[in-house]
Amino acid sequence: MNNSSSKLNKITPVKILIITDLYPIKESEKYTPHTLQSFVKSWQKQGHEVKVIKPNFLLNSFLRGKPFYKNGTYGDVKNINFLFPFLKVPPLNYKPDIILAHMPSGLIYANRLGLPFCAAVHNSDLEVLTNPIYSIYFKSELEKAYQNANKIFARSEVLKQKFLKLYPQYENKIFTAPSGIDENIIVKREWKEKERIKVLTCGQFIKRKNIDKVILACKNFKNIDLTVIGSGKMEHQLKKLSSNAKFTGQIPHEKVIKIMRESNIFILPSVNETFGMVYLEAMASGCITVCAQNDGIDGIIKDSVNGFLAAPDTPGIENCLKKIFAFTPKSEILENAYNTICDYTSDKTAETYLNSALIPSL
Repeated sequence: MNNSSSKLNKITPVKILIITDLYPIKESEKYTPHTLQSFVKSWQKQGHEVKVIKPNFLLNSFLRGKPFYKNGTYGDVKNINFLFPFLKVPPLNYKPDIILAHMPSGLIYANRLGLPFCAAVHNSDLEVLTNPIYSIYFKSELEKAYQNANKIFARSEVLKQKFLKLYPQYENKIFTAPSGIDENIIVKREWKEKERIKVLTCGQFIKRKNIDKVILACKNFKNIDLTVIGSGKMEHQLKKLSSNAKFTGQIPHEKVIKIMRESNIFILPSVNETFGMVYLEAMASGCITVCAQNDGIDGIIKDSVNGFLAAPDTPGIENCLKKIFAFTPKSEILENAYNTICDYTSDKTAETYLNSALIPSL
């Protein structure tokens, strides 16, 4: 793999402020994604000063079962609790060079500051913009934030296109800001034909992950050994679908990577994904990787080039598996996936994100 460390520090060190509620205060937080934290760690490594404001709307946190923290500063993170959704925000006591706002709470908070900022598009933002339940207050506030933002960053190409269907007027100020992975987990593997194929799926056991569809599809192949990693409210239901699937429960990240490296195919036909780091990890681990069409990292994964796209239902997954089994040479898919993933390391994507944010708008 190419060493990317020599390409860092191209940007003069700047002061970055991240505003988002999608940020862990403690590393032990089970269901808080660490994707934005990964950006922060890369920027800090590149010499930038980064601070985080975490605006926490208490009702939303309660309904979603998020961990509660008192108002205060925790390392580089300042947690601010709100009984009402960000009607009045405290002024900043310092001047950042760039403000990057993520998630509805972050965008509304940033817009209240009256300072230049860049606004991200996550799947949660599209939910607010399209679900009638949010039309009374949050939708209009989010629309104001996008209008006032200097730039807009979609977290994936799929989200960018979905957003532009709603707001085509922002085509000239929207870009993509995908996540990256630790380059140390990238391995290069070749496909070796064998009688039994190890298939892996991994995720929270909730409906939109469609893990049930994977289990049902794999039951129709006598040469597949399926491993299922994760936990959640659907666990009992999923285990009843097949007596042959191996369930590991929730396991440490390093063990997930180990199992990925021992697997041949990774499938997660999840829908309504903002991005999906697990797909990048599977590609980096040398799996032929399958995601849902028009979702997640569709665009990074190109069907029959560096991975495969499947309809997120049982027949679609079954057809995709047949397509993989018939494809030759399969090592070509793995070679292309390796070349793709080398461009999606944490440091490279963080550097590209910040570069794009600092370039003046058109």
